[in-house]
Amino acid sequence: MTAVTDHDHTDHMERMDHTSDYTGDSASAVETGPTASDSVPDAGRGSARDRVPDGARHRDGTGKEPKESADTGKAADAPEAAGSPQAAEAPEAAEAAEPAAGTENVPHARVREQREPADDAPPAADDPAAGDGVWDDGLIARRVTETAKAAVPVLETRGPGAPPPAPLAYDGPLRSRLDALRELVGLSRTRLDSNTLAEAGRVLDEAANRRRLSGQHTVVALAGATGSGKSQLFNALAGVAISETGVRRPTTAAPIACSWSDGSAALIDRLGIPGRLRRRPVHNPEADAQLRGLVLIDLPDHDSAAVQHREQVDRILKLVDAVIWVVDPEKYADAVLHERYLRPMAGHAEVMFIVLNQTDRLPGEATDQVLDDLRRLLDDDGIALGEYGDPGATVLALSALTGDGVGELREVLGQFVSERGAAARRVAADVDAAAARLRPVYATGRRAGLSEEARDEFAARLADAVGATAAGEAAERAWRRNANRACGTPWLRLWRWYHKRGEPPTGRLPKAQPEEEATARQRVEQAVRTVSERASAGLPAPWAQAVREAAVRGSQGLSEALDELAARAGLPPGRPPRPGWWPVAVLAQAAMTLLQVLGGLWLVGQIAGVMAPNLGVPVLLMVAGIVGGPLVEWGCRIAARAPARRYGLEAERRLREAAAGCGRARVLDPVAAELLRYQEVREQYGRVTRAGAGVR
Repeated sequence: MTAVTDHDHTDHMERMDHTSDYTGDSASAVETGPTASDSVPDAGRGSARDRVPDGARHRDGTGKEPKESADTGKAADAPEAAGSPQAAEAPEAAEAAEPAAGTENVPHARVREQREPADDAPPAADDPAAGDGVWDDGLIARRVTETAKAAVPVLETRGPGAPPPAPLAYDGPLRSRLDALRELVGLSRTRLDSNTLAEAGRVLDEAANRRRLSGQHTVVALAGATGSGKSQLFNALAGVAISETGVRRPTTAAPIACSWSDGSAALIDRLGIPGRLRRRPVHNPEADAQLRGLVLIDLPDHDSAAVQHREQVDRILKLVDAVIWVVDPEKYADAVLHERYLRPMAGHAEVMFIVLNQTDRLPGEATDQVLDDLRRLLDDDGIALGEYGDPGATVLALSALTGDGVGELREVLGQFVSERGAAARRVAADVDAAAARLRPVYATGRRAGLSEEARDEFAARLADAVGATAAGEAAERAWRRNANRACGTPWLRLWRWYHKRGEPPTGRLPKAQPEEEATARQRVEQAVRTVSERASAGLPAPWAQAVREAAVRGSQGLSEALDELAARAGLPPGRPPRPGWWPVAVLAQAAMTLLQVLGGLWLVGQIAGVMAPNLGVPVLLMVAGIVGGPLVEWGCRIAARAPARRYGLEAERRLREAAAGCGRARVLDPVAAELLRYQEVREQYGRVTRAGAGVR
């Protein structure tokens, strides 16, 4: 019997890797993961055949597959009881099975089982081990698969009686920011389109979903490009070959989960990873204690040629608590990695690890040079580096193949998981990212609002459009005219009445002509445009548009409303009010008229001979009446200037206030409501962008 060397085993396994091409099945060992633990039987432990690495194959000189005995086959297929002497005495064979579990021997096992001879076929006569309980090629392959399954147990599910894990708890600042973001989205739904608020809504939903799940677990994703060695690093952290590795690209076709403690099923369900792709690491008390609470996800390649692989990466990256980016010396500066992932996730630096893998390929001090260049690229991406105690991303260099640096990553990762703060920091970073995306629609860096000067100017434009100044002047003229009528001489009043019969009644404004109405309407529209432009100046585009639309809606029918208002709020019907001195002036004017009449009658009596001739007294009375009447009228006119002016100003003020009230109710109040809503959302946005969040 010829012993198979390691070199022969490697060559043979490489040849066996190609046998999967004949089966049409490229499933990894994870997808067909073993479920039982077997050990190497005691018989023949010191023989050369027992030292052959698992997965090696033997053939006899005829090229036929030897067949094991029935007893041996039963022993190989039946799982051994825990604590049995056979299980305790076979550590060497189990250790030999672990490295073989990472090879693509499961498809080989399937091919081997298809080509196995029938159970009743006699064993080869020239194989000395055929009757000694030594397995042939097919059973060796099956044993490797079963041993790998024993080393990679399926993730345990919690029983119905087990207490649920404690949910995640956010501290006060983070809860306040989430409440502010929820209020912000609610206030903005009628002003912003759904696409603008979609990311903020997703962050709120995912934050609520994550809060209901376990706060004792940290979900970390391993992400990287094709050939970066992330699956190899995944296996190194787990201590056993879980994720398939190889030269075939892409190797990882679906995300695989590995949990270091119970209670993480709901978290993995949230990621959409089926039960057949959930595993547990190799049992190691020290590693289990160090990484307790870790849920590690091996993602497909983010630059995979398969679109569904990239979609899975993008979906899961939004749900995990932290990310380990695995880069290699050849593609660490890949533009796809930096522009599509690292740069947009710069705000998530505290929950990111950047691991330079395959340092065994770099000679001498090349590793330090690559790390320095990698840090420079990360700095250009805006990613803060967690060096010298500052919060930020962790940058490490290691080799998953040789194990160099893996222990340091495990130690850093264990400390990161033990803090139980990654989930809250991820949510806080998501809130920051959502706030940054919403910044253009909430903040422009300019002062916004409607000043008192703009309000006064709008009211003045409406008053001009409605003719408030002209109405005041008309009221002043009406007051003076009324004073002249009350205080003038009867003869003058009679003459004026005769010549001014065609004038409108006192207190009525003349009806505007069509040209004047068109001009007034244009003034109103211009006033609305001006105030809307001033109110929307400095606002983000959506809110500026909302302000302008509110002003336009209010301007509809404003001109007609102002016309009706001018008719109601113009001069009151009837005569203007009279001051207290008007009766005295009227009596004085009546006395002057009486003197004229008395003097005239006296003269007539003298002419008629009824009275004694005396021209001095009646002439004096007539002159006093004739001169005194105009003097009294002139004095009343001088005295009426101030009251008439006050009356006209009061009429103008009343009409201006009425026009301003109409404009305020129809235009300024809706505009102010939009500005107030913007102030509210601006305050909520300020609460959202406030720093300081964590886990209670």
